[in-house]
Amino acid sequence: MMKKMLILTGVLLVLAAVLAACGSPAATAAPTAAPALPATAAPTVAPATEAPTAAPELTGDSLRGGKLYDIWFEELAVDPPQEVNPLWLDNAKAGDTAPEDSYRCAPCHGFDFKGDLGFVGIEADAGKDPNVILAALKGSTNPKHDFSAFMDDQALTDLALFVSNEQIDVTTIVTDGKPNNGNAEAGKTLFENNCIDCHGHQALGINFGNDAEPEYPATIANDGTVEFLFKMRFGQPGRPKMPAGIDNSWKNQDYADIIAYVQSLPAASPITEGGRLYNDWITALGATAPTSDMPLWKTQTANTTLTGGDTWLCSSCHGMDYKGKDGVNAKDTEGYTGFPGILEAQKMSEADLTAWLDGSKNKQHNYKDYFNADAMTRMVAFIQKGMVDYTSFVGADGKSTGDATHGKVLFTTVCKVCHGDDGKTLNFMQDEGGIEYVGTVANDDPFALLHVATVGFPGEPMPAGLNLGWSAQDIADVLAWAQSLPTK
Repeated sequence: MMKKMLILTGVLLVLAAVLAACGSPAATAAPTAAPALPATAAPTVAPATEAPTAAPELTGDSLRGGKLYDIWFEELAVDPPQEVNPLWLDNAKAGDTAPEDSYRCAPCHGFDFKGDLGFVGIEADAGKDPNVILAALKGSTNPKHDFSAFMDDQALTDLALFVSNEQIDVTTIVTDGKPNNGNAEAGKTLFENNCIDCHGHQALGINFGNDAEPEYPATIANDGTVEFLFKMRFGQPGRPKMPAGIDNSWKNQDYADIIAYVQSLPAASPITEGGRLYNDWITALGATAPTSDMPLWKTQTANTTLTGGDTWLCSSCHGMDYKGKDGVNAKDTEGYTGFPGILEAQKMSEADLTAWLDGSKNKQHNYKDYFNADAMTRMVAFIQKGMVDYTSFVGADGKSTGDATHGKVLFTTVCKVCHGDDGKTLNFMQDEGGIEYVGTVANDDPFALLHVATVGFPGEPMPAGLNLGWSAQDIADVLAWAQSLPTK
């Protein structure tokens, strides 16, 4: 039995060995390296690139930018565009406007920065990268909003800096046209310390409009309070002497106080407005000049050089010294007409003077078609209270008897801003190809200079000496200095 068991065990071991040799895959040596891959080109490595260059930090004058936002062509002393802005034409809500105003920023985006007349505001641009704003001003967001044809890079940069840095919430100062907690007495102090040299104590020194619709600081402060606030903060475009409240470090309360004071001041100056009508009512009122000669002009034959509208001017008949044929326009002078002066008319009543102006006294002296009741009233005010007999201040040689040294002080304080140190910045005859400066007028027609120094010049924002508190002696002093200035 044991032998059979051993034989069976041996058979099983042989069988196991055979199965092991035939049923399993042949053993292989462990690989010594990974299989070789097909040859490929080495991957291309992208060349190193520089990090994007940040836009340069813009530098400029954000306060100048504020004046550009207001009236850029006045600040830059350039001619405004003559065609209406295409963006204005695209906006049905914008309405009609003068071409130059359609290119200003303020009428579209508002002095409160909230937008106006259907245009969007710019509040969202406050704090934005000025480079982005500058690009928009060059038409990046809309080709029709490209101002690079009108302003150079520095002007556009100043404007971009203004938009980014100088916007405020105007409601912290003004609400519904009234200053928040404004103190008029405190405002009076600030006004008198900063503004009276040009505007006078009653802010009637300069009329920004024509005399058909006068516009004084009080007009703007009451009718356009936010605009008035804006101009206080940045100054008036093209008027470098006007201080900017930001430069003065004024606080919100200071602005509110000044607004409160100026809103209490008069918004009309009948005497000086009437004086400008006397000089040249056609220009002063922006009126269309009559084409025919005034009926009374035809009754004289001494002066044949004037025609049409010029024959309707009070100054053409009665002279800039108000003495007519008994003054500088005496017989044998170029200005002689034979008409009387009107100095004695100061004693007439308002009713009598009006009757002379509206043709009731003389049908040939009828201005009713040209003067409304308000213009009549202003003419009467000037005749009664504004005319000054300056003959005692002017010698027989036409030279002022005033104090030129004092006149220089007044001229430098007020007149120099527009006319320059030597009075030659403005040439009044430039359009005609001639030369006429302050010094020219002062020497050739001293009474004309005395008149305009007293009441201002028609159609121009020229300070009126009378509203600056100047006396007749002060104005004679200005004439004395002006006569020392170059005439050509």
